[in-house]
Amino acid sequence: MDKSAVRDAATIIVLRDATTNPSVLMGQRGSSAAFMPGKFVFPGGAVDPVDATVPITALSSIDDTQLREDSNLAPTTLAAAAIRELWEETGHIVGTPASWSDAPKGWRGFARSEHHPNGSALQFFFRAVTPPGRPRRFDARFFLTDVSAFVTDPDDFSRAEDELAHLQWVPLMDARRFDLPFITQVVLAELTAQIASGVRPKTVPFFRNNDEARLVSRLGGQSPL
Repeated sequence: MDKSAVRDAATIIVLRDATTNPSVLMGQRGSSAAFMPGKFVFPGGAVDPVDATVPITALSSIDDTQLREDSNLAPTTLAAAAIRELWEETGHIVGTPASWSDAPKGWRGFARSEHHPNGSALQFFFRAVTPPGRPRRFDARFFLTDVSAFVTDPDDFSRAEDELAHLQWVPLMDARRFDLPFITQVVLAELTAQIASGVRPKTVPFFRNNDEARLVSRLGGQSPL
């Protein structure tokens, strides 16, 4: 595998208590990880080929249309990847009740819960391509969902794999205290603005090429949060 190639990826932002104390689900990557070591991040990762084969409810027509722009993957494939990564890294399920006897490898644990992934619970929120020069590069689509879409206990992380440590609900007002990647700071700033306005933007922000470097320069070293 060419590690310098840009890989398709999906990330999921889970929002809790949006009207009282907005918080998001995050965990810390290991210090030896090749990509963003030690950083607090949202659950997410590369799209797997099997993500295109699973039964999943469709996204909204707005999200479907925007996800197809500059993309070779079906929107449901990207949404399925986000839901699978959430399951693997936190043990939580965004799904609809359904039997599933022939799930592919990578989805069998999810299938044993007797749910299909629920794409309709996701909103396409942000897109960013890792800048050149990094050891891993991803074309990441960020999806937003509310904790009410969980069929699992939001405070139970006992089924999580060990890729993310210190899984927790991070209040937006406290997020700047954590060691966050710059692009995560940008996404959280966008989320804070959307919560404050109560209006969903008509277009999804897309950071590509050197957009991140230009924003860093404009901010003069200040956090977007």
